[in-house]
Formats: sequence, structure tokens, C-alpha cells
Amino acid sequence: MAQHIKTDICVIGGGSGGLSVAAGAAQMGAQTVLVEGHKMGGDCLNYGCVPSKALLAAAERAHMGRGNKPFGVAATRPKVDFAAVMGHVRETIEAIEPVDSVERFSGLGVRVIEETGKFIGRNKLQAGDMTITAKRFVIATGSTAAVPNIRGLKSVPYLTNETIFTLTRQPKHLLIIGGGPIGAEMAQAFCRLGSAVTLVEADEVLGREDQELSAHVKSQLVEDGIELVEGARIASVKQMGTKTLMKLQGGTEIAGDALLVAAGRKPNLDALNLAKAGVAVSDGAQRHIKVDKRLRSSNKKIFAIGDVNGGPQFTHAAGYQAGLVIRNILFFLPAKVNFAALPRVTYTNPELAAVGLSEAEAREKYAAIKVLRWPFEENDRARAERDMRGMVKIITTRNGRILGASIVGKGAGDLLAPWTMALAQGLPISAMAGVISPYPTRGEASKRAAGDYYTPTLFGPRTRKVVGLLSMLRR
Repeated sequence: MAQHIKTDICVIGGGSGGLSVAAGAAQMGAQTVLVEGHKMGGDCLNYGCVPSKALLAAAERAHMGRGNKPFGVAATRPKVDFAAVMGHVRETIEAIEPVDSVERFSGLGVRVIEETGKFIGRNKLQAGDMTITAKRFVIATGSTAAVPNIRGLKSVPYLTNETIFTLTRQPKHLLIIGGGPIGAEMAQAFCRLGSAVTLVEADEVLGREDQELSAHVKSQLVEDGIELVEGARIASVKQMGTKTLMKLQGGTEIAGDALLVAAGRKPNLDALNLAKAGVAVSDGAQRHIKVDKRLRSSNKKIFAIGDVNGGPQFTHAAGYQAGLVIRNILFFLPAKVNFAALPRVTYTNPELAAVGLSEAEAREKYAAIKVLRWPFEENDRARAERDMRGMVKIITTRNGRILGASIVGKGAGDLLAPWTMALAQGLPISAMAGVISPYPTRGEASKRAAGDYYTPTLFGPRTRKVVGLLSMLRR
């Protein structure tokens, strides 16, 4: 029997962004309905952040023994039980699942409907045999792997992030299409677990990052044994027995026994019936819901957050937008999105983390900038750990306003946090240079990079003259 529900807020999508809105709104007293037609936790818990980092952690354990000799510890070759590795991935997901479960959200006061939702009016949604009328809707349906238009691709058994973590047998040779963060992370993980890996990228691997820093990551990928094929166009893909054969333009052929497609993401729009709700969608290949600075769609009572609105495709970006939507809906505050201090991390080893403008972006925008660097070769903790790969690189204006920070090296994502706060709060470089950093830590590299802003002046001839004059006056 059909049921009708009236509510304050209806959230469509139980991923990180949707769950944040639902939990926050319900706990603040708003009547909240959450509609999720697949898995609670969305892409991040089930197919993205959580399983990929669990797999990378296992791969790092397998790799650790290779660098033992300089420490006086006998090197050992680990034996990888791939089924057990994937068991570790599943156990990690299962340990976090209760936090995102229907039971937990029901306990918070959210009415959870486990059906796919589609609009049947400007303020009405159909979900199974229920219709939902809401004062405000929040669309948070996320994205799925985009499949490039390559001849023969749809006729071969390929993997995406949604299926690769269900493998029970380790590929002997994994082919990867796409050299962004997902492609680079999975290439290193499978290589360190023992697979041969070929990574094919149409442009440059990690091409959106600062090339000076991404070079450190690419160098490590090659050192690990990964074959990087950059600037390549794939002419066709076909199946030959148990092998997948990839043919590049120019005639080069590469054969593997598994293929991963990691060539970008596509917003999940098709099931929503957005035209019925009066929600405008962008033109072009990457169609997404068009939103304003307050994350409202063309129907001002319908908001869109996360991957579905065409913005940065990060879990933390969706969480940030969830907070803005709660302020806009519940408190009528004109909270506007600002990604100027949005951090991003590629979780390879070494990690690559960045916030704000890169050097190239800053040079396009400003007539004059200062570039500050401090290599981990000059960091005592890095030397003690015999892991001196990478550097801290900071971009400022001539007068010391921080424009961006990039770090490549061990724990770069964690080291980026102070720079993210500094950029968000508008702190000058002097604030970072004046921090007392514990010794010995890698965090000292950030302080030293900030201090490098003052080096030309502090140790220049003018300072020498001032100190000399003051010395003459001192009794």
C-alpha cells in the first residue's frame, strides 16, 4: 500500500555527504528522511577511500622488508596471501559499517528508506511504494567510474573501483587505464603485493599536480617496477583467451590478465528524473547538477552536494558542503562554498599532498611570487629513518601572503594540515615561521620552508650593517 511522508528535509544518497546532512539535521531537530537505494556509506566506505587505504596499508607491509639492510636488519621476502589481504580489506569495511548503518541513523532520528528515489514533482519524490514531500531536498548521489569510449572496451571483462576489491585471485599482470590518484595508488598497491603492473595515461601521470613534486612519486613508481606509459592513446582493447590485449595508437600492444579502468568519475544523475523537479543539468560529457554558491540548484528548494554537482571529487569536500547546506537550510544563513583551502592527497608512497595554488597557477594569477622549498634531505628525522624523498614547497606573494602549499614525502597528508589551516585563516608566512616545532619531526621541514622567506633579508648585507652598527653602540 502506497504511503505518503511529509518531512522538513529529504536527503537522497547515503554516502559521506548525505549522511553528514542527515545526521546533523536530525540531531538539530529537523524531521529528516534519508533515501538510499544501494549501500549505506556510499562509494567512500564500500569502493573508495576505506578499501583503497586498507589495500595500500597491506602493500606497504609487503614492501617494508626491502629497505631493511641499511638499518642492520636482515631483509626478508614476504609471502603474500592475496585472499587474506582482501580479507583485511573486507574486515576494515565491516569495522566501519556500523557508523554508517541504517540502525545508527534510525537511532539518531532519521527515517531511512532503502529504495532508489526519483522526482515526480518539484517538491515530491517517489521511493518504492512511498512518496515523500519535503520542504527541502538535498541530492547527494555521488558518482561512479567513467568508462572511456575505447573500441572493444565494453566487450572485455574490466574492473573499476567498485569491483577491484572483490577480487579473490591476484592478477599476474594488471593493466590500468588512467594515471590520476586512483590509478597511481592501485598501481603501487598491486605492484608491491607482487603483480606486474602497466599504467597507461593519455597525458602525464598525476598531471594535475605540481610537476616538480609529482616527479618524486613517478620516480618511486618506476623504482617499484611499474611500467608507466604516458602520452598514450589507446586504439582498441580485446579479449584473447584469458588475456586482455590493449593496442596503442602506433601499434604497440600490451597484454595482461586483468584490466582496471580508472579514467575519471561520472555523476549519478540518471535515476533521479531531474526534469520533473525543475533541476537544471550542465551540458557536455560530464553532466552534473548546476548549483550556485549556496549549493542550490535551479529549483531553490533542492540542493546538490558532493560529486553530483561537478565540484571537487573528495569525501572531505562533500562533508564540507554538507555543513554549508545545514547552515543554509536550518539557520537561513547565506553560507557560500569556497574551495580556496581545500586539501587533496594522493596516498602513494611517498604521499603527495597540496592545498591552494600550485606554482604554475600562482604565476598565471600574480605578477610576482616567492617559491619556498625545504627538502627532506635537510631534515634530521628523515635522515634517521633513511627516507629522505621529497620536499615542502610553499608559494607566497612578495609580501608573504600564503597562496599554496605542496608536500611530497612520508606522511605528507598529515604534514599539510597546518598549511590548510593557515590558508583558510589567512595567516601570513610569519605565523608559520614563528611556530615552535618539536625536534626531531618532519614538521620541522614546514617551519624551515617558511623561514626561508626571510633568509635573503635576514642574512643579507643590510642586516650585517645594522648588527655592526648596534655592536658599536653597545657597551
